[in-house]
Amino acid sequence: MTLIEAELVKRLQEYARAWSVSVTELFETETSVIAFGIWKDQPVVLKVIKQAGDEWRAGELLEAFAEDGLVRVYEHVPGAVLVERLRPGNSVAGLALSGRDEEATDILAGVMLRMSACSSTSQFEFCPTVHDWAKGFERYLTGGDAQIPRRLVGAGQRAYLDLCTSQRQPRPLHGDLQHYNVLFDSHRGWLAIDPKGVLGELEYEVGAALRNPYENPELFISRSAIEKRLEQFTNKLNLDYERTLRWAFAQAVLSAIWLIEDGFAVNEMTPALRLAEVFRSMLAAE
Repeated sequence: MTLIEAELVKRLQEYARAWSVSVTELFETETSVIAFGIWKDQPVVLKVIKQAGDEWRAGELLEAFAEDGLVRVYEHVPGAVLVERLRPGNSVAGLALSGRDEEATDILAGVMLRMSACSSTSQFEFCPTVHDWAKGFERYLTGGDAQIPRRLVGAGQRAYLDLCTSQRQPRPLHGDLQHYNVLFDSHRGWLAIDPKGVLGELEYEVGAALRNPYENPELFISRSAIEKRLEQFTNKLNLDYERTLRWAFAQAVLSAIWLIEDGFAVNEMTPALRLAEVFRSMLAAE
């Protein structure tokens, strides 16, 4: 066990003692250390975040959403959170990957609809706005990287900033509501986990779902698949189709930028960039 891993385990053990959690299983992800355990005779998940970032205030965010389509939170501090364990905990990705994409899309839209009931922003002042996230475009354009065509970055930035300034009814959003972040519980149904938290209009929320499940990008790259999904989302959520499509285009470019910032290489075959080109062709055809 490396020094940093030891420090993380020590942090987790301290929270487990403070919150009276009996740990039964421990494992590490790219961004956190996670323990399954028992708390007050209930199965729970104790998650300790490695460093400040999108998930650092996840507990506060879950509490503010007050269970509107999300996992229940029991205890939290910045950098650590104790939540209910969802059983069996299978994700929506499994449905899409097994040929049930229409059903998966309907479930995702349903969770978005439940979360949209939380329309007040007063408890979410600590969250960034979608405009704050636009800074990724400028960082890329001034950083000297050439993996993404500048014409595509420029078009994505223009679309994104225009949408930011013309938003209607910004509200608290999950920020990463896609197939792997919606799990099934036999008692409570389909619920979202791991919110990033961002303030923006509901049309923004759809973008992440259109880029997943990443295990099989051929499921969502084609224009026909995109159109079918967009129709489902916009009809169920009463969204503006063109704005949802424009957000999805801009976000696909931004997601490729974030991949590079996270240390990954991208090229024209990267699913996010392939998808961005299809989105752009759809917008040009309108």
